[in-house]
Amino acid sequence: MEQKNLEGGYCRSLTAYERLITREVKVGDLIIGGNHPIRIQSMTTTDTMDTIATVEQSIRMIDAGCELVRITAPSLNDAKNLANIRNELKKRGYTVPLIADIHFTPNAAEAAARIVEKVRVNPGNYADKKKFETIDYSDSTYEEELDRIRERFVPLVKICKEYGTAMRIGTNHGSLSDRIMSRYGDTPLGMVESALEFLRICEDENYFNIVLSMKASNPQVMVQAYRLLIAKMNSAGMNYPLHLGVTEAGEGEDGRIKSAAGIGTLLEDGIGDTIRVSLTEDPEFEIPVAKALVDRYSKRKVLSKPIHDITITGKLNIESDLQLSYSPFEYQRRKSTPVGNFGGHDVPRVIADLSGLENISAAALFSCGYQYVVDADKWNIGDQACDYIFTGNNQVDFDIPGTLGVIVNQKSWEQNRIRNYPLFTFNEYLDSELRSASLNFVLVTIEDIFSDTFNSIKKFSSTTVLVFETENEHGMAEQRRMFIELNRCKIDLPVIIRRSYSLDNVDEISLYASTDNGALFLDGFGDGIWISAPRITARKQLNSTAFGILQASRTRISKTEYISCPSCGRTLFDLQETTAKIRTRTDHLKGIKIGIMGCIVNGPGEMADADYGYVGTGVGKITLYKGREVVSRNIDSEKAVDELINLIRENGDWVERRS
Repeated sequence: MEQKNLEGGYCRSLTAYERLITREVKVGDLIIGGNHPIRIQSMTTTDTMDTIATVEQSIRMIDAGCELVRITAPSLNDAKNLANIRNELKKRGYTVPLIADIHFTPNAAEAAARIVEKVRVNPGNYADKKKFETIDYSDSTYEEELDRIRERFVPLVKICKEYGTAMRIGTNHGSLSDRIMSRYGDTPLGMVESALEFLRICEDENYFNIVLSMKASNPQVMVQAYRLLIAKMNSAGMNYPLHLGVTEAGEGEDGRIKSAAGIGTLLEDGIGDTIRVSLTEDPEFEIPVAKALVDRYSKRKVLSKPIHDITITGKLNIESDLQLSYSPFEYQRRKSTPVGNFGGHDVPRVIADLSGLENISAAALFSCGYQYVVDADKWNIGDQACDYIFTGNNQVDFDIPGTLGVIVNQKSWEQNRIRNYPLFTFNEYLDSELRSASLNFVLVTIEDIFSDTFNSIKKFSSTTVLVFETENEHGMAEQRRMFIELNRCKIDLPVIIRRSYSLDNVDEISLYASTDNGALFLDGFGDGIWISAPRITARKQLNSTAFGILQASRTRISKTEYISCPSCGRTLFDLQETTAKIRTRTDHLKGIKIGIMGCIVNGPGEMADADYGYVGTGVGKITLYKGREVVSRNIDSEKAVDELINLIRENGDWVERRS
C-alpha cells in the first residue's frame, strides 16, 4: 500500500548507516545513549539469595565482556540482598553497574532503587495483574486506572530521583496488562502505549534518567514495536535511549538466528544503545553473540559509494515523488507475480551454493537436506531440503531428487539445458537470443535498476526471477533501496536476496546473514534466499541458517519452534535440561510452537504466541497450556514432559517420527 508522510520517523536514514542519537542516561559510571558505544548486558540465572553463586556468575559474565549485570529481585528480601552482592563484587575489584529486575513487587523495586544503579520495571505487571479479561473502559474509567497506577508508581520515581538511580521501562509482549489489551489489543501499539503511560508519569515528576525497551519473542512484533516507539517519541519531542532484545529467543543456532534477525534489523538502521541476547544457556555464552552483533557497527565506515537518493533525515518524508510502498510498522509481504515456484503465495525458496565444489556428487547434497539411500535407490528429503542448488559452471551428472532444481551459469546452461536453469547477468539477459522457456534467473545490481534499460525487463516477466546482489558494506540498505525502486517502477517480478560473505567463520556469517536477510524478510521483501560463502566448507550450517532466517521472520516454517526463556533467579526448574528433553521428543513436529517458561512472569502471555506451553508454577511443579488456556496445573516435573506429549496427541498435532 502507498504510505507517505508517516507521523514521526524511526531512523535517521534508510540508505546510509547513521546512529539514532538519543539522550544520555547515567547508570553508575556508565553512560548509555548519545554517541557512546552500544552497551552489552546480560542477566544472572542464580538464586539472588545465594550471594556467592550470583557474584561468581556475574564475574564470569563481566570477564566475557558484559557491561551491565541484571539480577532478578522477586521479593523484598532478594532486593535487600543486592547490597551484599554489590559489596562482594566490589571486594573482588568489580564495579560494573547492577540492575534490579522487577516484576509484580513495587516494594522490592523501591528497596533496590536505593542499592543498585538501575531498576527495570515491567509496566505490564508493576501495578496490574493479568487475568486475560476483556474490560470495556470509558475514557473516564481508563483515566481512573491511570491515576491508580500513578499512585503506585510515583514513590519509585521519587526514590530514583533522590538516589540518582536509572530506570528501564521494559515492555514485554507476553505480559501486557488486561487494561492495555482491552484498549489497544495484543499489538505493537499496545506495547508502546504501555511504556509511554509510565514514561509520562516519570516526566510529570521531572525524572528523565530512563531507558526504554519493547521485547517480544516474535522478531516481527519486536521490530515493529521499536519503530513505532521511536516514531511516537519523535512526534512528542522525546529521545530516550533504547535497550534491544528478542525475549525467549531459545537456545543454540535457533536462538542466535532469531536474536540476530530482530536486534540486527534495528542495529542496521542505527537504532539501539544497549542490547541483550536472551539465550537458554549460561549467560556468559550470550556475550560473544552480542559482541559480534555490536562490533559490526563500531567498525562500519562511511559508505564508499552512495545509494541512490532516498536520504531521509528526521522524519520519513520521502524526497521527490518517491513514496514508500510498504509500512515499516506492520508486516505485509510484497506482492509479486508467480514465476515457477517463486513469488505469489509460495513460501520463499532456499538456494544452496555449491559452485565452489570441483565435482558435484550425490554426497554433496547431504548438506542441502537430501540423502541418497543406496539399498532403496531413493532420495530421503528432509524438512530443510533446499529448493535449488547453484553449481556455477559445473554440471550434475546423476539423477537428482524430483523436488530439486539446478541453477547454472548461462554458458554452462547453453551446453546442457536438461533440468537446468540459467543464471544471467542483467546485460547478458537483454542481449541473449537463447533463454529458458520456463525459468530464468537474472543477477541485478543497484546500477542495473537505475539504468535506462531496466524497464525492458518487463517484457520477459513470465519467466524471470531477479537475483538482487550487492557488494556494499551496508548491503541491507542498498537492497532495500532496490526493492523500493522496483515497487516504484511497478515491476512485480519475484526476487531472490543473494548475499556473499568472504569470512571464514561460519558462526559469524550466520549472525551477519540473519541480520542482513532477516531485516528484509521482516519488511515483507524477498521470494528466495541465497547465502554464498566461498571460504566455508560447513555448507550444512549455511543451509540451516537460511531456513532459520525464514523461520525467525515467520515467512517459512520448516521445523518445531521453541520459545524458551533464558532463565533467571525466578526459574523453578532446570531450563536448559528441560528444553533439551522437550526438543529431543518433539523436534520433528514441523510448524508447532512450544513455549518453555521458567516462571509465570511472561509465561501465560507468551503462550499466546505458542501452540503449547510448559510453565514453572512452583518448585517441582509445572502447568501446561494450550495457547493461553491452562490445561493441567501443578504437574510433577518428572511427569510433565510426558504429559506435554499427551496434550499434543490429544489435540491432533502429534505425528510419529520418521525412521
